Amino acid sequence: MNKKGVTILSKDQIISHISSGDRIFIQGAAMTPNALIDALCLHCDNLKDVEIIQLHTEGTAEYTQYPCNQSFKVNSCFVGSNVRGAVNSVNGDYIPIFLSEVHLLFKRKILAIDVAFIQVSPPDNHGFCSLGTSVDVTLSAIEAAKLVIAQINPNVPRTHGDGIIHISKIDYAIDVDVPIHTSSIESPSDIEEKIGKHVASLVEDGATLQMGIGNIPNAVLKNLFHHKRLGIHTEMFSDGILPLVENGIITGEEKVVKKGKIVTCFAMGTKKLYDFVDDNPIVHFKEASYTNDTKLIRKNPKVTAINSAIEIDLTGQVCADTIGKYQYSGVGGQMDFIRGASLSEGGKAIIAIPSLTTKGYSKIVPFLKEGAAVTTTRAHVHFVVTEYGVVDLFGKNLKQRAKALIQIAHPSVRESLSKEVFDRFQMVL
Repeated sequence: MNKKGVTILSKDQIISHISSGDRIFIQGAAMTPNALIDALCLHCDNLKDVEIIQLHTEGTAEYTQYPCNQSFKVNSCFVGSNVRGAVNSVNGDYIPIFLSEVHLLFKRKILAIDVAFIQVSPPDNHGFCSLGTSVDVTLSAIEAAKLVIAQINPNVPRTHGDGIIHISKIDYAIDVDVPIHTSSIESPSDIEEKIGKHVASLVEDGATLQMGIGNIPNAVLKNLFHHKRLGIHTEMFSDGILPLVENGIITGEEKVVKKGKIVTCFAMGTKKLYDFVDDNPIVHFKEASYTNDTKLIRKNPKVTAINSAIEIDLTGQVCADTIGKYQYSGVGGQMDFIRGASLSEGGKAIIAIPSLTTKGYSKIVPFLKEGAAVTTTRAHVHFVVTEYGVVDLFGKNLKQRAKALIQIAHPSVRESLSKEVFDRFQMVL
């Protein structure tokens, strides 16, 4: 023991507490404990049949690369670019699951956790550490794990909410002093700006927002400076909300759940964002089982959920996590929030996409690709937005949906889509 109240090990000593056949949970996003991962991978020759459970992680994910992938298999509840190749190979797989339900895998021992790798702030005077910007399913993994190993890092923000654990919950630790992962802000393209303006036109004063990270959410937020009394209850947020908070536009005063608070389960962005959440009592980091709970989401007024998609067919089926048979990302919280927004008084569930992919293919298609997953069913879809406008599919029949979606498809594909509609419905557009 030392003054931190936990046994501090060297990186080389970590491996002595890992056994072949273990299932290891790795905390994700900005809080990915890469020093622990590096220590594990350095000794991969001494291990076999180790399963890695995770959401999205940052870093190179060396455990998916040769020779480590001979010892480790990744079993992911969400797929980022660093594990995408492994998940689509013999060295990994993906678990289709709502983010709101991942904790149940640990709690019910469907996926019993042997070891949890986490990253925390140094303990305060009372011995409490912060999980920083990624609470999501990490608390559930800690509670379920037989062994908890942490990297203690003074660069981890001390965040308010549920992400506080006592040092006694940590079995072993290593000391590091490195910046946590950041995500840069890119300027939206002209197309993304148009989409942002269309989506912003749907947002009402007093609305509670859910949005993700990326250029389209940022473009929406840039167009909300004339709005009032907005609130945030979301799965995650990034730097885009900061100017709205600073200018008194995001106040949370009309929210029902955590009135006046920004509620999230993780955050990812720049150092400015991490400085904002550090010891900031208006930001509450909660577990995903809370943030993504439909019955809580729907209690807030005018919940406006902004999500994206890989492709949408002419009946409104949304594929947001695969490209055909290829697992690209994950179900995540899209359905949690689309349903929560739809059930909220005055709520709006929005799918916002460019009309074309970066390779010039239409995102509005006659049929989803062979093997594509239906992330959000056509019965759940309401608003769809492209740079060409907004349509509301709620209450529309199949023919009406097809006609509406063609109107916001790229002009270059509208004729071919109309032919598909005629072949299917014998309807001339």
